Amino acid sequence: MFDADLNERQPHIDRVLMVALVGLMLLGAAFVYSATMVSESARLAPWYSQSWFRQIVWYVLGTGVAAAICCVDYHTLTRWSMIAYWVAVLMLIAVLFFGSVRFGARRWFDLGIFSLQPSEFAKLAFIMAQAHFLSRPVEELRSLLTFWKALGLMLLPFVLILKEPDLGSALVLLPTGLAMLLVAGTPRRYLLRLLAGAAILGALFLVDVLFMPTNWQVKLEDYQRRRLMVYFGKEDSPPAGATKAERLRLRQQQSDYSHNVRQALISVGSGGLTGKGWRQGTQNALGYLPRSVAHNDFIFSVIAEEKGFVGSVIVLTLYGAVLFSGIRIAGQARDRLGKTLAVGIVTLIFSHVFINIGMNIRIMPVTGVPLPLLSYGGSSVLGSLIAMGILQNVYIYRKTY
Repeated sequence: MFDADLNERQPHIDRVLMVALVGLMLLGAAFVYSATMVSESARLAPWYSQSWFRQIVWYVLGTGVAAAICCVDYHTLTRWSMIAYWVAVLMLIAVLFFGSVRFGARRWFDLGIFSLQPSEFAKLAFIMAQAHFLSRPVEELRSLLTFWKALGLMLLPFVLILKEPDLGSALVLLPTGLAMLLVAGTPRRYLLRLLAGAAILGALFLVDVLFMPTNWQVKLEDYQRRRLMVYFGKEDSPPAGATKAERLRLRQQQSDYSHNVRQALISVGSGGLTGKGWRQGTQNALGYLPRSVAHNDFIFSVIAEEKGFVGSVIVLTLYGAVLFSGIRIAGQARDRLGKTLAVGIVTLIFSHVFINIGMNIRIMPVTGVPLPLLSYGGSSVLGSLIAMGILQNVYIYRKTY
């Protein structure tokens, strides 16, 4: 009787998570507006075609989808997870042949009024399929065959996303999948051997890219190699017998490659304690921080310049509230399915936040990973809010099982 009364008094949704999400969406709309309305062409465009308005539309649609997800028990949702997973895989294959090309990558379906990025939804389909697969009896998880099957579920979308190419989106699948394997109860010796092998391969890859002659290197897209060279502060050596003009041209080329990263770091550093004021950021307004990326990949730099250290701390606090709410929800889940779902989503969001903010302050290479709910983009916003809907779902139905 006492337990029943206590449960009735508990909130049906996680209010801390809801408040943090609303705060992030308000900040997202405000700073997408600030980042995009600095140009004359943007100000003259109709209000319904401006980026900030479209971002709000995606917030509304995403919130509606998340609310709908909360109406269906996550046990019922995950029964369809393998279908969702294979649909996502087929979309990842289709985009390689029929997707539109931007900046040398084929990642989007151009649907006219908006572009759809399948990788954002493939991440969620993978989390649901992996959680469903790992919810089997613990005895089966000790089997090496089960471990390899779980790795296969992770590596298939990883390879397809890598082919687009989209290294950042592919990489976030790795910590997500490994965290789910760990929480589900996979023997740690399997995971330690896997991590050791991955660390050795990663080290050999970096040595190859940074130090080996060009004809010996692993094949990478030119922009991917440049980003790694910029991150590690390594410059291309001029060819033997290069003239002074050729050396100067190569030096200017290296400066151009690192331009975005340098300007983002200047934006963050120039904000000071309280920033220059909303819409008063000079790096963005004067075009030093390229306007094509200011409202998506480098939205954190815009916030840091305009609202300074205080604004940056507010952003980190809101993300911290989301992540700690997710950890608490995972801890309260009554079964392994709910626990692995929650851990997968928390790890995915953390990976996005860490990589994106890390590349804004130059502790991570630039990879094009969006900042959840702050970066402009319909697929990213929808994917993030669907993920939050699944997290709330685990919380809502925690008392059922």
